[in-house]
Amino acid sequence: MEKQEDLQVVAAPGRVNLIGEHIDYYNLPVLPMALRRVIRVAFRPRRDRMIHAASEGFGTREFEWTGELQPVARGDWENYLRAAARLVEPGVGVDAEITSDLPSAAGLSSSSALIVAFTLCLLRANGRVLSFEELMKLLPDGEHFVGTRGGGMDHAASLASKAGCASLIEFEPLAVRHIPIPEDWAFLVAHSMQTAEKSGAAREEYNARRRAGRNQHTTSEAARVGAAVQALRRDDGACFGRLLLESHASLRDYLKVSTPALDALVEAAIQSGALGARLTGAGFGGCAVVLCRRQDREAVREGLIARFYGGESAYLFDAEPGPGALWMDKS
Repeated sequence: MEKQEDLQVVAAPGRVNLIGEHIDYYNLPVLPMALRRVIRVAFRPRRDRMIHAASEGFGTREFEWTGELQPVARGDWENYLRAAARLVEPGVGVDAEITSDLPSAAGLSSSSALIVAFTLCLLRANGRVLSFEELMKLLPDGEHFVGTRGGGMDHAASLASKAGCASLIEFEPLAVRHIPIPEDWAFLVAHSMQTAEKSGAAREEYNARRRAGRNQHTTSEAARVGAAVQALRRDDGACFGRLLLESHASLRDYLKVSTPALDALVEAAIQSGALGARLTGAGFGGCAVVLCRRQDREAVREGLIARFYGGESAYLFDAEPGPGALWMDKS
């Protein structure tokens, strides 16, 4: 993409799910927030129906945009591009460069952010605009194309989150309510150093949790979401922290999606002065979300580096609540 005058850019953030894990696919409310880390697509419309996309980390992919696209090899990132293309009526293709500062396979919704960003790219290249509600009727099917039978939380959070807020996402009917996060609360995202490839090895384990139907975790987690919203509204960080720990225990003991590394990471966070922590995302590896007072964040960070990471700090970052793609688009 040498010429710059007709270059366009769209971006979609990842998310950290604060609480409400493995329940969105039952259309139960969840409470994520968008991260200030994004998938960014710089693109230029073509005059034919070829889609050409390059990613520094994952290589180059090219295919013709038709209405009969099928998945390629399992685990290939081209499937996410094809998933986006399947959601939009075929039109002119694009030359696209994809960049990201969002860790992949970490439980932070990088795959959904890619589908969201590339869908918006294809729509914009063809002069089309869809509402949030219209997009939400389409986007979860993109994950199903890849093979992951998830719900709509990740796409809703990536699209409609608001800076400074958690998003209470409800599905029946669809609604997003922005809950301000108290200024003295701080969140860290801490990687367990184990990846969680939902499009690859972990896919069948993830899908099996959905096929199992509602269970004790589902009921208790749904109640925790409501309690967490109330804790946010009354600035009760201690209560919110306890709910995070209860959620982690439920995911570990009932749903069996935690790992020894995630359990040790949560324990290290508490020993370091955090108010609470839990695995975030599908599990089977990936990250934990850690809550602390803002004044304690550096001490908690240093404690985690010493207790869990052996002096390394590359696996930790601040999680400040950012805007979704639709808010970015208005700015």
